[in-house]
Amino acid sequence: MRGADEGELRAALRTTEHLIARGWTPRGIRAACESGGLHRVRRGAYIAGELWTQLWGESRHLAHVLAVDAAARAPGATVFGLSSALVLHGIPLACPAPRRVHVIVGEGDRRSAPDVFRHEGALALGEVVSVAGVLCTSIERTVYDLARLASPEVALVAANAALAREGGDPRDFDHERAERLRRALAARVDAAGVRGIRQARDIVAVADGRAQSTLESLSLLQIVRLGFERPPLQVRIPGASPGSAYWVDIELPGARAFYECDGEAKYTDPALLGGRTPEQAVREEKRREDWIRGVTGYRVVRGGMRDVRTPEALAVRLSAFGIPLPRRAHRLLPSRPLLAGL
Repeated sequence: MRGADEGELRAALRTTEHLIARGWTPRGIRAACESGGLHRVRRGAYIAGELWTQLWGESRHLAHVLAVDAAARAPGATVFGLSSALVLHGIPLACPAPRRVHVIVGEGDRRSAPDVFRHEGALALGEVVSVAGVLCTSIERTVYDLARLASPEVALVAANAALAREGGDPRDFDHERAERLRRALAARVDAAGVRGIRQARDIVAVADGRAQSTLESLSLLQIVRLGFERPPLQVRIPGASPGSAYWVDIELPGARAFYECDGEAKYTDPALLGGRTPEQAVREEKRREDWIRGVTGYRVVRGGMRDVRTPEALAVRLSAFGIPLPRRAHRLLPSRPLLAGL
């Protein structure tokens, strides 16, 4: 699986008219869709089936957004929001590709199509930006809307990614820049009296731009859901030689333990291996972990995506290592907000 940017997807999208002009027939288009040679992105818009099967959910939704924009009465004038704005900004989407594209419209224009959800809402100056010629809500407005209306998983991944863009390298994080965005989001939450504001307040309070991946963001969410205090991320452990250091993903407050987000890509992705073999990566990780345990006296718990799909799954993982859980769970429990499925 891979991602694709706006330029590649625009070049790959084909309309019915385009295909017919090149010798296709309606029957041929239908047959190609049935056989997998073409994929129907939406009515009248297609993409090569082979490319579609390679794409991550974010890129599939981006293709859908571009197809809707191209078919609009005034292409480039539709304002996309929520998950549709998120993928335009290139921010991860912690869910499968949404079935519908989300647009923001004015009063009296709320008619939704089967694959387009129109939300009535006013947009202030500065809340609409252009990304590659497509209008969408700003990152701040997009994160705010998702914090209220999406699932906590989608909302926190989006908020963390937005803060990460401001703060930069998590090991040399610009807290001041990231905090400016957090304060702006908090001000929106405090000023609003709309549906989902309680969840939005929690998301803003928990969000941390030092979470480097979707896996780290979901791990942070479940740790907080289990009742732990907001944990420190990217904890520095002095190394053996002067000036050297190891970094640990998450410290579990009060448990004398670290939690490491152990995605498979660390041992399989050539870009992350940096010329090492998977075996070399495993050996280096073992030496690193031994050092951290020896220096700090803390236990190290590793977990992957399956361990943080629910707070209950993480509770089982931590309990297996003898880590006591807080007595009270956090209120950000699994829920189904208004647009949980996006």
